[in-house]
Amino acid sequence: MNMPGQSLYQRLGGEPTLRQFVDQLYDFMEFLPEVGRVREMHPRSLSHARDALYMFLSGMLGGPNLYMEAFGPPRLRQKHLRFSIGNEERDQWLLCAEKAAAQLEVESSARAELLSELTAMANHLRNQQHGLMQPRCSSM
Repeated sequence: MNMPGQSLYQRLGGEPTLRQFVDQLYDFMEFLPEVGRVREMHPRSLSHARDALYMFLSGMLGGPNLYMEAFGPPRLRQKHLRFSIGNEERDQWLLCAEKAAAQLEVESSARAELLSELTAMANHLRNQQHGLMQPRCSSM
């Protein structure tokens, strides 16, 4: 139930739900052939990526600021500059996020807000200027 003043982290269900989401996102990245470009940007083992994204999203969504405590300021865009990220890569990552979010047993408004936050983040990480169109994010 949505309580006034609750963070998105809390409305999603806190740590267990966020961990489930991140694990499912990377499971989809591992096995969906249509996200090959974004999968190639990651190391063979996705364990560090899973941990880092969970810690980052925890703070971003209003939960414990785990990433900052462990690594300092995220500097997300700077850390992703070594990768060529355009609309295709953004959309592939968002596809994994959409599929993972669809698996969550949470209120539709919390799911929609999560996807909105992730879409804004993914747009921010683009560093290729070709066709900066809006993502094809499906609505849930």
